[in-house]
Formats: sequence, C-alpha cells, structure tokens
Amino acid sequence: MKGIKQKLGRGVFISFEGIEGTGKSTQARLLSEYLAKKGRKTVLTEEPGGTPISLQIRKVLLSTKHKEMDYLTELLLYNAARIQHIKEKITPALAKGNIVITDRFSDSTAAYQGYGRGISLKLIDSLDRIATGRMRPDLSILLDLDVETGLMRNKHINKVDRLELEDVKFHKKVREGFLKLAAKEPKRIKLVKASRGIEAVHKEVVRIINSIALNEFRREHRLG
Repeated sequence: MKGIKQKLGRGVFISFEGIEGTGKSTQARLLSEYLAKKGRKTVLTEEPGGTPISLQIRKVLLSTKHKEMDYLTELLLYNAARIQHIKEKITPALAKGNIVITDRFSDSTAAYQGYGRGISLKLIDSLDRIATGRMRPDLSILLDLDVETGLMRNKHINKVDRLELEDVKFHKKVREGFLKLAAKEPKRIKLVKASRGIEAVHKEVVRIINSIALNEFRREHRLG
C-alpha cells in the first residue's frame, strides 16, 4: 500500500469488505462522518451501484426473481457495473483529492464469484485487469463474522437479495475466500472482528486509519 499520508493530495480509496451482515454499510458511513468532521472531503458509495447505470445493473444482480442467472453472467455484470462506477464516480472523486469510501470492490468479486461460485480465479483476474486496470483500494477493511450470525442479522432487518438466498455452505466458502485474500495482502487488507458492537468496530477502524496515517508521517519525516 502506498500509504494514506502519501496520497492525501490526490485522494484516498478505502473499501469495506466482508460477508453478509457484517455491517459494512454502517461502518462505511461512520468512517465517512468521522473523516468529514476532521475536515476531509469524503465520497461514500457502494457496489454494485454508485451511478445510475450501475444501480440498474444492481437491480438485475440482486433481484430474487433472477435465481436462474448463470454464474458467468453474474461475474460479467459485476464487472460492467464496476467499470461505470470507476469512470463516473471513483476516478473523478480521487482526482479532486477526496477520500472515496466504498461498500465492496474487487475483493468481493474474488470472494463471491471465485471462492464462492468456483469460477476460475485466473479468469476473474483477467477480467479485473480489463475492468479496473488493476485498480485497488489504498486500504481495505475486512469485517469478519461467522456466517450464521451474519445471515441472522440481515434476517432481523428483513434484508433479502439473491445472494443471501444461497445456502450456508456457499457463504462459508465466501468467508474463507475473504480470509485468504487478507492473508495474501496483509498490508492493504486489515481484518476487523465484526462480532462486537457497532461503536467498538468503528473505534477499531478509526484506530487503523490513524495508525496508517501516523506511520506514513513518521516515514516521511524519518521519525520512530
């Protein structure tokens, strides 16, 4: 990771990742509010979504009416939505020096369509090269939680989409995939236990953000 401090002049890209029910959207919003109070300009977004076209694709992807969707169709639609998201929202915001915070990005595709669906990771990587040009967040927060708890949380708030209808075995594969991705890129992907309360998780996220910024400051000024 090139570092939060180093990239402040041209924007910072942060993603929240994890299985269903980990509180990604809540934590993304809380971080955005925290940084805004610190005087930083933030752009809060999500995937699939973020633009009118991407939102239309989201409706197709998550509708429970589309249970027969082929896995490859699913993969291509996620990449199509991401291309539009990057072009219309993420890249322009970063160019203005904003902090872009997204609920999901490429790691979710690797976890869900790769480890979960069993689609070739090489194929997913090749498509990602086309869709993103290898674009990655400067920091990814992986909110980790056991599958049963996550699905139960969403059930309690009546949140249902096509992916949530998959069995527990599928979601466990997705979780394992996220953990493998985190193990491969520990500098970029930071693991946070999501079993705690909302405020406790938020404090941990803030601690990570501040720790990275402090470490970059020390390196820049040769301190510590």
